[in-house]
Amino acid sequence: QVQLVESGGGLVQPGESLRLSCAASGSIIYISAMGWYRQVPGKQRELVATQTILGHTNYEDSVKGRFTISRDNAKNTVYLQMSSLKTEDTAVYYCNAAGAATMSQPRGDYWGQGIQVTVSS
Repeated sequence: QVQLVESGGGLVQPGESLRLSCAASGSIIYISAMGWYRQVPGKQRELVATQTILGHTNYEDSVKGRFTISRDNAKNTVYLQMSSLKTEDTAVYYCNAAGAATMSQPRGDYWGQGIQVTVSS
């Protein structure tokens, strides 16, 4: 099984920055893609940014130019640098590992427990 541990959330004012980290642990052979999703009450969970093992990235339109995703494949860790934060970015952010292969499972998807990001003046 794969466990995802998120860190780096908190409360900031508009215009400030945060850096989220997510480390995957377990009997991992490889992870095809890692990324971040977010969810607010009453809405569906939405993709924020993902990065494949080859380095291809995908961003939600509203965060392009403000957020940067990066990944350390050797450490099975993904980061999200969040700059110029807006109140609309307030949400619970979830780390995701897609296409994760372990000793017992050839392919599977895993989620972190979620971490709160609050942007407020």
